[in-house]
This record gives sequence, C-alpha cells and structure tokens, in this order.
Amino acid sequence: MATYKKIQDWVKREYGFVPKSCWIADVKEQAGLPVRKAHNRKSDDRVYPCPPEKNNAIRAALAHFRILE
Repeated sequence: MATYKKIQDWVKREYGFVPKSCWIADVKEQAGLPVRKAHNRKSDDRVYPCPPEKNNAIRAALAHFRILE
C-alpha cells in the first residue's frame, strides 16, 4: 500500500507540485475509498478541499499505485 508520502513524491516527480495530504484524502473520499478521520478534525466538512486543477494529477497517482482503477 502506498503511503501519502509516496503519493506526494510521485506527483512531485511527474507533475511538479506536492499535493497536501488533505487533498489526497479528499480525492480518495470523492472516489468512494475509505479514509480515516484526522485526530485534529473538528467537523465533517473539509477545510481545504482539493482544487479542481490538481484533482487529475492525484487521481493519476492513485491509479499508478493501483489504489484507484
């Protein structure tokens, strides 16, 4: 299983930016994949949702690591 750090490294190498871990969690949640609730999260709303222009790069990384088909 790929960690968020490995996903961030792959996106940086392939797309030139480092996605925030909350963006990765948001994309996973949008795809219907299970995510854990962060210990410091106060509500169910996302404070920093993934920007639409970064969504495809993170989806590509999830597909690369076979997390998302």
